[in-house]
Amino acid sequence: MNGRMISRAFAMVMLVVWHIPFDSANAEAIEHSTEDQRTSQEARWIKKVVTHRKVVALTFDDGPSKKFTPLILDVLQKNHAKATFFVIGSRAEAFPDLIRLELEGHHQVANHSYQHQIMTGNSKEKISDELMNTQHAIEGVVDNQRQPRFFRPPRGRFNHQMLQVAEQHHYVVVLWSVDSRDWENPGTRTIVRRVLAQSRNGDIILFHDQGGSRAQTVASLKQILPELRHMGFEFVTVSELVRLADP
Repeated sequence: MNGRMISRAFAMVMLVVWHIPFDSANAEAIEHSTEDQRTSQEARWIKKVVTHRKVVALTFDDGPSKKFTPLILDVLQKNHAKATFFVIGSRAEAFPDLIRLELEGHHQVANHSYQHQIMTGNSKEKISDELMNTQHAIEGVVDNQRQPRFFRPPRGRFNHQMLQVAEQHHYVVVLWSVDSRDWENPGTRTIVRRVLAQSRNGDIILFHDQGGSRAQTVASLKQILPELRHMGFEFVTVSELVRLADP
């Protein structure tokens, strides 16, 4: 499904978004905002979808990592789980074999900027370059195989200008509704408890496969995935999650 098809699909679903001022939007504000529902024609970014299906989308940021991405892929495979990897363009160029492994595992590869810079202080031209350089890096690895145009801004920070540029390039901006906060390395038990307590139908769950030691992430996934499966959840890509939204 390409970017234009994704946009048309949104016309048929209800999305849950955070309603916060564009210029102050960041990861901390996302956590403490109030929820609001809008039709997809009004929503320019998503954090989850409304669905009666017991499905969640696992997402991993900042990779690929030569050390931790293969370990995470192995855990996903053993648990028959699909995920969406929001990759950094420069790292996709440095580790193309890992991008191929993600795709061979039937996972989705999406855009997380080229250099992992905060977008809110950049010009439109710079934002466009960050988006398109990463897109070219991804498509170059897989012989121009098109991936759905999803974009997650670094640290979840965005403003009106960034949304405009993303829209011009047919991107849907994807945030998250459950934050594992694994980047803090708070301990495997804390990550497991946090994710299991918060996960609901249609959630987008944030993990990381790069940016420091992700050993706790790997260890927590070995507990989280079987438990969520036991609770009746299926693991889908962001594209599949959108398609499973209630009318």
